[in-house]
Amino acid sequence: MAGHFTERCTEPALPSRRILLIGGLQTGKSSAGNTILGKQVFPTEEVTSESGAFRVEVFGQMVTVVDTPGLGWSEDGVVDGGQPQESTTDTWNLSSGVLLCSPGPHVILLVLSVSQPLTENHRKTLETHLEGMGRGVWRYTIVLFTGVDRLGADGCLESHIIEGGKPLQNLVERCGNRYHSLDNTQLNERTQVQELLLKMEEVVEQNQGWFLEVDRSWDLLRDYRTKNNLMWNVVVQAERRATESWNLQEGMNVSPPRELRIILLGWKGAGKSMAGNTILGFQGFDVGKQTEVSLRRQSQVSGRRVTLVDTPGWGWWSVKQTPKQVKRETRRAGELLRPGPHVLLLVIPVVSSLTSRKRFVLEDHMEKFFGEEWAQYTLVLFTCGDWLRGLGYSIEEHIQKGGKELIRLLETCGNYYHVLDNKSPEGHRQIPELLNKVEEIIAQNTREPYLYVEDHSEDSARMTESPGCSTCNLQ
Repeated sequence: MAGHFTERCTEPALPSRRILLIGGLQTGKSSAGNTILGKQVFPTEEVTSESGAFRVEVFGQMVTVVDTPGLGWSEDGVVDGGQPQESTTDTWNLSSGVLLCSPGPHVILLVLSVSQPLTENHRKTLETHLEGMGRGVWRYTIVLFTGVDRLGADGCLESHIIEGGKPLQNLVERCGNRYHSLDNTQLNERTQVQELLLKMEEVVEQNQGWFLEVDRSWDLLRDYRTKNNLMWNVVVQAERRATESWNLQEGMNVSPPRELRIILLGWKGAGKSMAGNTILGFQGFDVGKQTEVSLRRQSQVSGRRVTLVDTPGWGWWSVKQTPKQVKRETRRAGELLRPGPHVLLLVIPVVSSLTSRKRFVLEDHMEKFFGEEWAQYTLVLFTCGDWLRGLGYSIEEHIQKGGKELIRLLETCGNYYHVLDNKSPEGHRQIPELLNKVEEIIAQNTREPYLYVEDHSEDSARMTESPGCSTCNLQ
């Protein structure tokens, strides 16, 4: 048999968490699984050849840990054409592990050993396999370092990451700078496991309690059935049991909320952060100081899972004169919403007039950062709607009074606009209406519902953590 699923407890009252272990050969995945579960359940004397799952109560939760065979790579890690190697056997092995984690993992632990240097080709191979699992996989991933007993006297994990070079630093950053270490020689040291579970709960909370919806379009999942019918039957039964368990906990026929990925853009002081808080329904962005890095926040809004990224504001100068930090963070905003944002919200206060030069600067920034098709994904979001209401103007009247430059900008954006009034007695209606317009833009872009974002991670890689920076502080 090519896999197994051992069910130790079916107590329905306890919250359940599903963890998927992924990593290279001999990285200590099985030992890490044993450390998390607090007992020797996965064999560690030999190389793992088949995916296996084990469930047990850990700190008041039913934790399912799925161990998978290690991913291999050739000596240089690439095949013809310079693409990272992707073994068919590796993908088969991951497929079985993913199915044992059905209906989907709450957290993926990307296991790395501190004694194994991570090359650029190794990083590309790992990323290729992870991204093949589905959209948003990085929001669910934590880097788990093993073998930390070999770090030396200081035992500083941060120093190891820095000394590990760009491949390791970039991989950790792709995971939102979320990482943890386990000393698998200390099986009874449960504090390290408790800390790991707390970090995993942060990931679960940040993802609104939802799990990774694995992309079932994997062709090799289909091929797996013909390769090993017995294994297919085993994993399908495990998947059915897990799905039934989820339905019992969450209610029958519950489907995940639709995700809307949105970026807030505009010049300094336009009110992007405050608009973001209004949309999310909580104070996710700090409005008391200037935004310096791109921040991502999530919330459940009107039946959708809204993921917002706030960005540093631009000045009234050309893109060439825009500070490098602002350029880097604006590009990173798209990377935080992989595979790409559904809509760009171009924030403009109604109290500001739009001159020809200002319109050119706005459009130039949008095109340089998001490509020539930026306009078909853009909605102009007017802020300070209470000021407009105080004058007794409707938003349409304001647009007419705003002059030809404002009208031209709106025409460029397909006449998609909305106004936010934080003091309106009917404020509760503003956000559902805004999200309906976002849905209209997605429907209009049927062939390409989101704006594809190029990978600039090589240019923007850095290891400095700041409060609220990247996905580790997603709320």
